[in-house]
Amino acid sequence: MSPERLALHQALADPARLAIIDALAVGDLSPGELGHALDLPSNLLSHHLRVLTQVGLITRGRSHADRRRVYIRLIPSALEALNQRQVVTAPRVVFVCTRNAARSPLAAALWTSRSAVPVTSAGTQPGPRLNPRAIDTARRHGLSLERHGTADVRDVLTPHDLVVAVCDNAYEHLAPGLRQVHWSIPDPGPVDTDEIFEDVLALLAERVDRLATLTGPTTAPGPP
Repeated sequence: MSPERLALHQALADPARLAIIDALAVGDLSPGELGHALDLPSNLLSHHLRVLTQVGLITRGRSHADRRRVYIRLIPSALEALNQRQVVTAPRVVFVCTRNAARSPLAAALWTSRSAVPVTSAGTQPGPRLNPRAIDTARRHGLSLERHGTADVRDVLTPHDLVVAVCDNAYEHLAPGLRQVHWSIPDPGPVDTDEIFEDVLALLAERVDRLATLTGPTTAPGPP
């Protein structure tokens, strides 16, 4: 066994660290959210996060919304070594960002190409139309966008949906009580180049591929 693999398994031998990995399996969480979910005091949580960081299982980044919050996420290459088989069930997945102009429709298009679970997208403050570069990016990759307009979360969400916020700002402003997953993906709009849209699509594809392997349909009532 390689030293790296041994360190990985040693890190996961602790029940609390394994619980952290499970909690982060499908989305990003802040340290406060992790501590609350796992009932861990901040000093003990910091120790476990440091260990997981040292073995390359997790990384952290600041919120793209206010630059104050910090979100913890799993590193995809490490996830492959873990060979997780956690199953998430949902009658429908709804990808959400602020404007519903780029990240959420691209995520929904990727999902359609990878999963049979129904999908749609929406925005917390939807803009008038999709970003033209998002349309061009989808076309370059052979992805089918659901529509070329936007939708408001208030007109889309049902209580049974699995909501995937691909935007820090949307995540921080969504109403409580939803089944939420959070992915901290930067907004390509302000930069507005083909390169940034390609980078964002790659980040989304990495996350969609992971969630699609963990998600199956449910018999709970879906949208009408």
